[in-house]
Amino acid sequence: MIAPPFLVSYAVTKKCNLKCKHCYSDSAEERSPDELSITEAKRLIEDLANWGIKLLIFDGGEPLCREDFLDIAKHASRMGLKTVVGTNGTLLDTETVKKMLEAGIECVQISIDGSRPETHDEFRGEVGSFKKAMDGVKACREAGMPFQFGMVIRKNTLREIPEMLNLAVANGAIAAEFFDLVEVPRVKMRCPEQVLDRTERREVMEWLAEAQRDCPIIIRVPGCPMYTLVLKERNIAPKHFPSGLLKRIPYYDRGCAAGMPNGYVTVLPNGDVIPCMLLQVKLGNVRQKSIVEIWEESSVLEKLRDRRSLKGRCGECRFRDVCAGCRGRAYESTGDFMETDPGCWLV
Repeated sequence: MIAPPFLVSYAVTKKCNLKCKHCYSDSAEERSPDELSITEAKRLIEDLANWGIKLLIFDGGEPLCREDFLDIAKHASRMGLKTVVGTNGTLLDTETVKKMLEAGIECVQISIDGSRPETHDEFRGEVGSFKKAMDGVKACREAGMPFQFGMVIRKNTLREIPEMLNLAVANGAIAAEFFDLVEVPRVKMRCPEQVLDRTERREVMEWLAEAQRDCPIIIRVPGCPMYTLVLKERNIAPKHFPSGLLKRIPYYDRGCAAGMPNGYVTVLPNGDVIPCMLLQVKLGNVRQKSIVEIWEESSVLEKLRDRRSLKGRCGECRFRDVCAGCRGRAYESTGDFMETDPGCWLV
């Protein structure tokens, strides 16, 4: 029996009120007709709870655009799951946040894609979205909802990264996630020029690693497992957090965790299961098989878990077992998720 993932990300809807250039979910203005019904969503949640999942992340689209979302979240809480919501923050007000707390939601991640309104709004596709998101931050703070910032690293925000981190700290965020922009289909169509080159990526990761030495909150970098290497090479351990707690955070210092035991997996609005939102390779669908069966029987996951099967420079790299590169970036660049990660500065 294969150990389950630490967390599951469930995108409850494709519907969203913004038009972000990079959207990994390829969200839309309306819900998809094939989204899991509330009955199917609750059945999935029951399977996750019985499986022993520690953390369920509700994502989208924008989860708050689904009318029955809080009912789904409440069911997850009743089943004993720790729940986090990924949101653009624009629909958060004090009343909504209080309802989320009553539904058992324990934390929200709010997308802040710049330290200035101009930078954020241009990327998010709506003038005024920065102010609305920051109003959402204020609502969380006033209602007592723990929150973290989710921020996309791209060429237009390279000079703003220190200010973005400071913004998270100053506003009381408990963590800062800097997402390395990966060329999923929408990025290829709408903003491929914003993807960092290898030199830029290395410089950013080195800066973030050094910032973590004395930063009062955790810095995580989904999409760039090479961040792990910088932390290890420089012997950087955040002094504000016990090592035991850090080891419980997926992908903090263990490289790519997509599909890995004690790692993570993603369920899309229609029930399709993929290793990660950045690695959009279908493993199965929860309408046809249980998520446990998909996890244990997928040939794709079997390959991902065998790092000896990595190809190219990633397969030869001395850091293969502690990094493995971003499998999503490898797939989008070569069509083979086991190939070299072209974004790595060691290539």
